[in-house]
Parts: sequence; structure tokens; C-alpha cells
Amino acid sequence: MATGGAELIALVAGIMALGVASQMLGDRFRVPSIIFLLTTGLILGPLSGLVLPSRIISADTFGGALPAIVGLAVAIIVFEGAFHLRIEDLRQTSSATIRLTTLGAAISLLGTAIVVHYALTAPWDISLLVGALLVATGPTVIAPILDVVPVRDRVATTLETEGIVNDVTAAILAVVVFEVVFEASEGIAAILVVFAIKLGVGIGVGTAVAGVLWYLIRYVDLSPGNAPRNARLLVLAGALVAYGLANVWTSEAGIAAVATAGLIVGNLDIPYEDKITDFKGDITLMVLSFVFIALAALLNFDDLPFGLGGLAVVVAVMVVLRPLVVFLSTSGGRFTREERLFMSAIGPRGIIPASVATLFAVRLQAEGMSAAAETLVGTVFLVIFATVLVEGGLARYIAEYLDVLPMRAIIVGGGKVGRDLATRLEARGENVVIVEHDEENVETARSEGFSVHIGDGAHRDVLQSAGAENASTIVATTGDDDSNLLVAQLAATAFDTEQVIARVNQPENEDAFAELDVETISAPMATSWAIDNRIERPALWNWMTELGRSGDVQEFEVTAADVAGETIAELASAIPEGCLIALVSRDDENMVPDGDFVLQQGDRITLVGLNESVENALERFHPAD
Repeated sequence: MATGGAELIALVAGIMALGVASQMLGDRFRVPSIIFLLTTGLILGPLSGLVLPSRIISADTFGGALPAIVGLAVAIIVFEGAFHLRIEDLRQTSSATIRLTTLGAAISLLGTAIVVHYALTAPWDISLLVGALLVATGPTVIAPILDVVPVRDRVATTLETEGIVNDVTAAILAVVVFEVVFEASEGIAAILVVFAIKLGVGIGVGTAVAGVLWYLIRYVDLSPGNAPRNARLLVLAGALVAYGLANVWTSEAGIAAVATAGLIVGNLDIPYEDKITDFKGDITLMVLSFVFIALAALLNFDDLPFGLGGLAVVVAVMVVLRPLVVFLSTSGGRFTREERLFMSAIGPRGIIPASVATLFAVRLQAEGMSAAAETLVGTVFLVIFATVLVEGGLARYIAEYLDVLPMRAIIVGGGKVGRDLATRLEARGENVVIVEHDEENVETARSEGFSVHIGDGAHRDVLQSAGAENASTIVATTGDDDSNLLVAQLAATAFDTEQVIARVNQPENEDAFAELDVETISAPMATSWAIDNRIERPALWNWMTELGRSGDVQEFEVTAADVAGETIAELASAIPEGCLIALVSRDDENMVPDGDFVLQQGDRITLVGLNESVENALERFHPAD
């Protein structure tokens, strides 16, 4: 339905409010918010048309402004993705990630195009355009999944990097293919010239805007009182200017411009980077919410290729191509079979395919290619719906079934001790939940980014709702020994937790904990031990305070057949540089091994070294941990 100025303002405000509500529902139910965004869009669009005289949101609602709105949204989202790409991280990224974003992207593009061409009898140019767009497994859909499914760091990093790179890659690939669709009659040489011009303009504008932003933020007085705010606004304005200026000079160059600007600015040493990142994240979230709802509302069910052809495309993308890409890209790497299966099941498509497909569809319709526009939008959105609903909605269940979630630790007590312990555990990739009932501690812990469950951990129902049944470790760190004793008793008896550790504040209370076979850490003894180390062993004390940051100490039990029976010297070549075997525990006896020491099944090995070296050694000798 057509809307006036006041009605349009009210509608936009309503969409923004529903977008925020969708984000909150996603957090509340621990599922990706995109599920609620898409559902809201369908309710406001095609579903409302089934029960009302006209749809709440239709193609006429935004007049001719929608392509401009979507274009600016794409600019912000692509800039955000490129801004988070760190060149140093890309240099150090695993070969699996590199293959996912190169070989994997090529297989995904061509495989999807072939299936679309034959299953939907679509022309090759439109099929390739669909394939290019569906390369993207963007961070806007991956990040919410990983927020509620805290898998191991190596899995999360690979999926996140793939999403960030592929978001930018898919957008640029789609522009290339789209130019082929419109310039096919000009010949391949002319197409390459046109594309080179567009890419050159985009890179040039993006580089220039990035240079201006860097100079203004770093060397110009942005007002001492409001410098962080002004820096945030400058970066946002720079992203929009880069997109608009490049598109004015040559159409479709804006995406390359914002990708270039975001990549350069994100890798420059600029002040207030953390504040800029948080601000842009919030803006991107708002823009994404609005655009997802609006685009889903504009869908027509008739455009979606339901039937055997559409089913074939969805099955090919989710069940055939994604596992093929993941297993080819991760072969010979450090991922376990279960982790590779999980990564195969997580490849949702998101906002970049949806928004860019809509932009292209408008131009296709203007050129009289309505059938091609319907195929493009319908196929892209069908895959988005299928991958988001199935993979996003079932991600946690898949992770639990495959047992790829790291150790779940519950810390009862969100004070300084509990938060510091949580920081160290999370630095090792473990899944930590803090249980706390004090409002001030809850607010502090949440502001520091921890997952907090509100309640008194000395009550069974509170521990159970926090996930005690699935926790391998429960630690009571409050300043009240009675509370810590109750928590330890519940954990040991009601939940049969593998490891229960309690803080003892008063030494005379240790006997009560010992009767429950609860491991204890005496606060006075721990303090005196730390002071003694600081006096007598300052180098060791300094290094121990850095555990989880630069260095690490880890233990594991010898279970692998290729480790038992080997000597320390024979394993030397497999131990990464920067790591050594410091202790071996056998039958409750600790030994410092020499090169001739023979390891046996059941030995517990203590590894000491740099973070990455210890992690690599653990993956080599104990990959299932």
C-alpha cells in the first residue's frame, strides 16, 4: 500500500523497533536473531496480505527510495566486514581458511550455478549471478550462531574469517557477473575494460577516503571532549561518501570502494579504534535489522521456486556443496572429523546476497527482464530461508550431538576472583557461565562481556538452569564459605560434576569441604604462596601471571597409541618450538623426564610453553580435548 510522509515515518520507526525486539528475542532464546527478522518481514509483507485488504509493506511503500536505502545499507555492512579483516591475521591464518575462501568459493559458485541452471532451467548468466551471491556466508549470520554455540577457537575463527572474506568476495564477484549480464553483447574484451574501470575507480576512491579519514582522525584536533564521538561519525560518513562518490563516477563501483576503504582503515593505527568498532557494530546491527525485515516483507511467495527444482537447489547448497567444500578445504589439517561435520552444517547465507540481489532485481526489471529478476530474488531468498532456519536454528543441537563444544565451566560468584578466573578460562577457549545474584556484580560481569546467569548458585534450580547438568567443572568463588560449601555439595551430589573446586576463605573450614571430597583453594594460603613466589622466584611469578595471555601450562592423559611406548627424545620432532614436556605424572608420582623416558598409557603429561605452541602440541597428542 502507498504511504504518506507521516505514515512512512511511523512504519520505519515500527520496523526499527521490531528489529531491536528481534535481536533481543534472539539473545533470549539463544538462536540467531535473523530467524526473527525474517519472520517479522514475512508477517508484515506476504502473510499480512492474506488476512488484510492489502499488505502492510508492499513494493509501493518506499516509493523509489528502496534501492538507495538498500545500497547505503550494503555500503555500511561491507565496510564493517572489511574493517574487521586484519592483514596480519590473514597472513597467519590456517591453510584451511585460505582454501575455504578461494577453492571453496570457486566450487560453491560454479556448483550452485550448475544446479540452478539445470534444476530451474535458468539462463547461464542468471545462474552464475545466483552462484556468485550465494558464495557469501557472512558474519552477520555466522556471528549470532557462534554467540550461542561457543565452539572451539579454531572452528570459530575459521568460520568467522570465511564469512568476513566471503561477504566482500561475493559482493564484488556479483558485480563482475552482473556486468557480464548487461554487457554481453559488447564482447569479452569490452567487459574486462568496463570491469577494470569500475574496480579501479572503486579502489581509487576507497584509498583516497581511507587516507583522508586516517589523517583527520590521527592529526586533526577533533575536540578533546568529543574526539571519540567525532571519530566514530567521521568513519561512518567516510563509508557512505566512498560508496556514493564511486557510484556517481561509475555505477556498481561503490562496493569495491567501501571494501577498500574499510580494509585500509581497519589496518591503520588509528585512535579510538575500539570505540569505532563498537559504534559501527551497533549501526550495522540497526541497518541490518531494518533491511532484512524490509526485504523479506517485499517478497512474493509466487517468486520463490517451491517444488522439486527449488528443493534440488537447497539440497545441493546445504547437503552436497557445503560438505564438499569444507572437507576438501580442511583435509590434512588439525580439525577433528566432528568439527569438520559441524562446519559442513554451518553455512547460512545472509544480508549481502539478499540486499545485492534486490538491487540487481530492480535494474533487471527496469531493463524488461522480469523473469530473470524473479528467478534471482526467489532463488537467493529460498536458500537464505532454508539455511538460516535449518542451520541457524539447529546449530546448537548439532554442536551438542557432535560434541564439539569445549568444556563447560560454571563459576558461582561474579566478583573479582570469579571474573579473573573466567577471563583465563575463556582465553583457553572454554565455555564459561558466571552465576551471580548481586546486581552490581552482574552488571560489571556483563559489561566485561561474560555470560551471566542471575540467581543464587546455592540453589539447585539456579545451577540447573545455568547448565550444571552439562558442566564438567563447577567452581565456587564467593567470599562466603557457607555458600561455597552448599554449591560444592550440590555440584558433587545432585549433578555428579566431574570436577568441583571451591574457594575457602577461612582455613578452619577446610575440613568441611574435605568431607565432601571437594578440591579447595585456601585464599590465605594462595596469597602467601603468591607472595613467596614473588620474593624467591620473581621470574616464575611474572610468567605465571601471564598464563593464558602469552604462556600456558596444560595437562593431558596419554591415550593415543602412537604416543604410548615412545621416548621423549623420539617425540621431540613432533613437539612444536616454544613448548616442552616439563612433568610426567604416573601413579601419583611426579617425574621430570629426560630424553630416554618412555611414556605409558595413562601417564599425565604437563606441557609448558607459549600459548600457540602448547595449543598445537595438545592438538597433536590429544586432538579430542
